[in-house]
Amino acid sequence: MSVHVIGILTLVLVFVLGTVRPVNIGALALIATFFVGTLAMNQEVEELLAGFPPDLFVLLVGVTYLFGLASANGTLEWLVDRAIGLFGDRPALVPWMIFCFAAVPTLAGALGPAGVAMLAPLCLRLGDRYGLDRRLSALMLMHGSCLGNFSPLNGLSVIVLQVAKDNNLDVSSAALFFGNALYNVVLGVVIYLLFGGRALLRERHERKAGILVTADLSDGPSVNRANDDARGGSVSTGEGGATTQIHTPVETPEKVALRLDQMITLIVIVGVAVGALVFDLEIGFLALVAATLLHMLFPSRFDKADRRIVWSVVLLICGVVTYVSALQNYGTIDAVGDGIAGLGSILAIAFLLCLVGAVTSAFASSAGLLGVLIPLSVPFLLEGDVGVTAMVTALAISATVVDSTPFSSVGALTLASTPEPDRPRLYRTMLAWGMAMVVTAPPITWLVFVLPTAT
Repeated sequence: MSVHVIGILTLVLVFVLGTVRPVNIGALALIATFFVGTLAMNQEVEELLAGFPPDLFVLLVGVTYLFGLASANGTLEWLVDRAIGLFGDRPALVPWMIFCFAAVPTLAGALGPAGVAMLAPLCLRLGDRYGLDRRLSALMLMHGSCLGNFSPLNGLSVIVLQVAKDNNLDVSSAALFFGNALYNVVLGVVIYLLFGGRALLRERHERKAGILVTADLSDGPSVNRANDDARGGSVSTGEGGATTQIHTPVETPEKVALRLDQMITLIVIVGVAVGALVFDLEIGFLALVAATLLHMLFPSRFDKADRRIVWSVVLLICGVVTYVSALQNYGTIDAVGDGIAGLGSILAIAFLLCLVGAVTSAFASSAGLLGVLIPLSVPFLLEGDVGVTAMVTALAISATVVDSTPFSSVGALTLASTPEPDRPRLYRTMLAWGMAMVVTAPPITWLVFVLPTAT
């Protein structure tokens, strides 16, 4: 049996076992790396671990350590209180605020993981305070970040345009950016409607209706708050009268002065953000250094805070990425690409390349994969049977919207920012949504971008 077939079947087995049994998929993936590498490829241990992602390991450890400290001493809660004071009683708008906030760093040139690393803890906590479904907050955060992926200032855009230029392909930067941005806005609408947005809009309407009813009651209605959950209440019109449900507004928290340790924590977080987003410094090491210094300065405020490093997520992501990197080293991805290139139909090749991009990028680097897939598409793009910009845009979208899986850097950071009790549910949602992106992005981008340009 071919090593490529063995590798893919083993990957499927890892996910099946990790789904039906409460075993960390990352641990299973590392075991699979060992057995496939030693038994099928006769590799030494050093070769087996060549694909282990040290940058991703440091990123996850550093960022979750830093924000674990910020949560332990109340700095995150202070920031969320200030945000609530700014947004007021508008829960229906909060998901879109999260979406827009997440887009700012990537539009300005930062890679997705850097922006999400800084925003995920704050945005998810903000969503919790407004009672949003955490799945709604997480998915809006990730796809908001994806919106800016191909901004002319963004590194992903630079990579794609440079690879295209090196292969004598002329790609419109504006079309690439707006095509990707529009696709993610549409996904944002779908996410909003699927994960609680309709209820938020309905609640807003009921709140307005409740206020009008209250204003019209001349007998001094009594407000029943027996079931008050910071939003719910009911207005009684009197004996035997009808009861109208209203919602109490989200209360603006009291302004509390920052303690010294909180003030320094906030300054450190801003410093890490500036270093990563403006000066393009390695955010994982910046966060790790910052967290260690804070812990040393204020040990009493951060007792056992280092335990907030989400080792289960670190194991999950690093294990899966190590195994998929091993498959890439075995030539499995190249073999699939070569098989596709041998097909006769230009449109079939375009679709399958998008599919390979989506499937592989769900577990690997989007930037690295685009650098491989675009050259693979060069031979038939030079024939002029499909539009070059359209094909590159379809490839770019297919390879990046799958970053909402828990195995991408963006997904891993979002999952790591979730409290432990809620992490399994969000993991399942992210996995299901990510697989939905794998299945839907290639055919949709093929139909929308590639097919209309075919000659």
